[in-house]
Amino acid sequence: MLRSISLCVAVLLAQSATADELDVIGTYRLISSERVIVATGKTEDSFGSNPSGFITYGRDGRMMVIIARGDRAKPEAVDRMTDQLRADLFRSMLAYGGRYEIHGDEIEHHIDISWNELWTGTTVVRQVRKEGDRLIYTTKPAPFSSDGKISITKLVWEKVK
Repeated sequence: MLRSISLCVAVLLAQSATADELDVIGTYRLISSERVIVATGKTEDSFGSNPSGFITYGRDGRMMVIIARGDRAKPEAVDRMTDQLRADLFRSMLAYGGRYEIHGDEIEHHIDISWNELWTGTTVVRQVRKEGDRLIYTTKPAPFSSDGKISITKLVWEKVK
């Protein structure tokens, strides 16, 4: 009898872990992104006041994300782009893809490909909580992608319907 109860509990725990993982499946639009610069305590919009972004989680354990500042310059034409404009466009976005794993209130992104080769082959960890159709991520203190300042970033994502 005790063995049967233990087996049932193990099955239920395994099912709830799967349900937690399936809870993020889908595509989410970036609603806001702000960071606190650790050295100064200053809070700012990490990708400008109107950032654009999407993050997608698949049932196959793969994910992709792209975020761009809302105030990016739009080139007149490809053949008229300067090296400075290309560099500015690179600094005003991020993109990567790879595998993901959920462990309680943390989600790990194991990066296989990235806009910045420094990130390729690394793992980033986000604290995550769900509020309705929103995922709220908080990063651990880390160098920010555009300026290298140690920051804690909060990103709010809303499920696309």
